[in-house]
Amino acid sequence: MTILEARDITSAWDDMRLWPALYELAQGYRKEPKLFQTLVVIFEGPTDLSEQAFEQALWNRVQSLSDKDVWLGQEPDPRVSSDPDDPHFSLSFGGEAFFVVGLHPQASRPARRFEHPALVFNLHDQFEQLREAGRYEKLRESIIARDVDLAGSINPMLARHGDLSEARQYSGRAVEQGWQCPFSGRGKAEHGL
Repeated sequence: MTILEARDITSAWDDMRLWPALYELAQGYRKEPKLFQTLVVIFEGPTDLSEQAFEQALWNRVQSLSDKDVWLGQEPDPRVSSDPDDPHFSLSFGGEAFFVVGLHPQASRPARRFEHPALVFNLHDQFEQLREAGRYEKLRESIIARDVDLAGSINPMLARHGDLSEARQYSGRAVEQGWQCPFSGRGKAEHGL
């Protein structure tokens, strides 16, 4: 696990420091695809963001990082879709797909609460490795059971890759029917890089 500290999740201040860490993780994994490699970015604040404000900040950060990935000549992982409405969607950095887990103090799900806003970038291929090894279902069931113990119910956003877009799961907020992902795609942000 690589941990980076950053200033403010609502600001692009540290994005040019965060992208190289994602790129290094992707390239290192490609050379040596060992399980359970992850990048955790812990932001100083703000610590009082509502779930909706945190969700917007999360998507602003990943949009900015994705735009930088395109700007720096990186192709998306061809094994996933870059369209957030597609059931096979994942973010790509350095040519590898990532699943993002957002954590913050105001999260309604106890498993998503953390003292500071944080983004956890997990390599998507690791889930595929676990499936191939026959270990994925047992791990998934264990995670669901711990979440039910903490929250008293199953996470309504939980879905398997390929059934629904994983974008609905990133922030941890229970999104409403008809929710539209604020991610505009790779290299398509309105405000540039």
